[in-house]
Amino acid sequence: MKEQDLRRAIVSQCRQMNASGLNQGTSGNISARHEDVMLITPSATPYDSMTPADIAVMPLDRDDGSWSGPLKPSTEWPFHLAIMRARVDVGAIVHTHSTFATVLSMARRDIPACHYMIAAFGGPTIRCADYATYGTKALSDHALAALEGRNGCLLANHGQIAVGASLDKAMWLAAELETIARQYYHSLLIGGPVLLPDDEIERVRQGFSSYGLRDR
Repeated sequence: MKEQDLRRAIVSQCRQMNASGLNQGTSGNISARHEDVMLITPSATPYDSMTPADIAVMPLDRDDGSWSGPLKPSTEWPFHLAIMRARVDVGAIVHTHSTFATVLSMARRDIPACHYMIAAFGGPTIRCADYATYGTKALSDHALAALEGRNGCLLANHGQIAVGASLDKAMWLAAELETIARQYYHSLLIGGPVLLPDDEIERVRQGFSSYGLRDR
């Protein structure tokens, strides 16, 4: 995808995630890999007024916060950059404060294998990362640990992160994570779910390799 097309896609996805209820206000942020740079949403900028030209650019070979653009990058740029640098398979990152994922993160609960779709995240759990103040290296470290072998995690008392090979895949996973979080929350109200065994989740995960969920 050309850089300008990717910029437009980021703005479109930001507006879509708020319109769908997946995020509120300017609390979420999105980044995408483009060659040797990371494109990331600017800090505290309403999505309805954001333009493709407002997207900040950060070099992937530096971790000192260097950036270019008319607006400074999201305050969460440290974990976006850390994930991009550590995970060459990641082409885009979506971070939201979606309601049910955030509720579970407040309780500091991992999401277990309550539904087979959890396999889309790479294993039988969606982990909850330890708490750290937003925008800090500690939060980046905790997020990286929770994302090991996974495509999504919760951030304690904060929200969720979903990663994917493409922007469309990352946004789909963010929506799926919120769906599973909502289902798990409601199952707890009636005594809790019957969990699927690890071998079943692995079978489903392997099955996704030939299903429409596969990366292109």
